[in-house]
Amino acid sequence: MKREETKRTVKEAYGKIALKSRVQEGCGCGTCGTGADEFARSIGYSEEEIKKIPREANLALGCGNPTAIAALKPGETVLDLGSGAGFDCFLAAERVGAKGKAIGVDMTPEMVQKAGENARKSGIRNVEFRLGEIEKLPVPDNSVDVVISNCVINLSAEKEKVFREIYRALKPGGRVAISDIALRKELPLNVRESIEAYIGCVGGAVLIEEYRKLAAASGLKDVKITIKGESSCIKPDTKDPIGSSILKGLGDAGPLADYVTSVYVEGRK
Repeated sequence: MKREETKRTVKEAYGKIALKSRVQEGCGCGTCGTGADEFARSIGYSEEEIKKIPREANLALGCGNPTAIAALKPGETVLDLGSGAGFDCFLAAERVGAKGKAIGVDMTPEMVQKAGENARKSGIRNVEFRLGEIEKLPVPDNSVDVVISNCVINLSAEKEKVFREIYRALKPGGRVAISDIALRKELPLNVRESIEAYIGCVGGAVLIEEYRKLAAASGLKDVKITIKGESSCIKPDTKDPIGSSILKGLGDAGPLADYVTSVYVEGRK
């Protein structure tokens, strides 16, 4: 699968998601047919956190809660890679306070627009959303205290560039708090090469140890990967075409949970 073709397809898919008010039943990193709030609870968000953020920011996409491990402090600048409709950015903005700032970067104009509208409607001022790619972040060198991301880096076909950019953007002593999808073992070839599996945050995932090496190769220190648990709740009778395609591709190769897991990734500059 060519990188530019993959990037274009992913951008189109998530642009369409942004135009919906809610994701009713998502893919590998989305909701499993439950409500968006219930899905957020299932991946680690508290009731209080869900109530704090604008309702339209919850598109039921993600695989964990990166702000839970980020230890955010008042006055810090946070950069969210693949910020979507702003869910994690709004949580970060609340935690860093008025003297801090949350910057969201997304490659889809529709998501950037939606996140900006959510911020304006909710009166959240210490947040900003920028159009850009995580392989070439629109921020200066040594400019942010914390980089967070939620189920997005797996979508990049150039993960080594993503981690180099993370390292470049961080201030000395800055840290990363990432929630993502990784592989316990290699996927069957037909799943790995499926565009539906890629969009579903499965096909582009790498082995856990490879993920660790990519992060460390950028220069990040004390890289720690914690296996959070099962990443996907795709039901056998799912009506979601992406989820159905992933399960069909696996066939008799075993359940998705044998291959895919959600992880937390931490490190510092």
